Amino acid sequence: MVRNAVASVIILAGSTLCASAATLYVEASAVQIGGGNVFAGLCIGGLEENSCRFGKTSPASANAVRFTFSDVPPGTYAVAVFQDMNGNGRLDRTPLGLPLEPYGFSNDAGRLRRPSFPAASVQVTHRDLRIGIRLAPIPQGRQP
Repeated sequence: MVRNAVASVIILAGSTLCASAATLYVEASAVQIGGGNVFAGLCIGGLEENSCRFGKTSPASANAVRFTFSDVPPGTYAVAVFQDMNGNGRLDRTPLGLPLEPYGFSNDAGRLRRPSFPAASVQVTHRDLRIGIRLAPIPQGRQP
């Protein structure tokens, strides 16, 4: 009897956690069709690569690519997106750290200066959230 009560509490607690999680829908636009893959990372606490542990990949087969992050617990996150034009699986940069491939962040952060996590952060609650990210084109002459 006690074992059944404990199992019921565990099941109810698990269903409550899942019920409070949301789905985050991300649409990346200004994708260069046929230019490799587009990567999207869900970042926690920072924008460094090791902070963006949850990632999705999609071929660059349309001007806009959609990503779905399911079961996202409530919290503060940022989304980083880049198009891997040369297929090496990384965002290539100049020696000064400037991107060599199309990129973008949630809230359009990083257009005029290096992006920060607070500027790119979005609040995920128990409700589903949709965000759009426009990839910044790379100037001619700064291609990988």
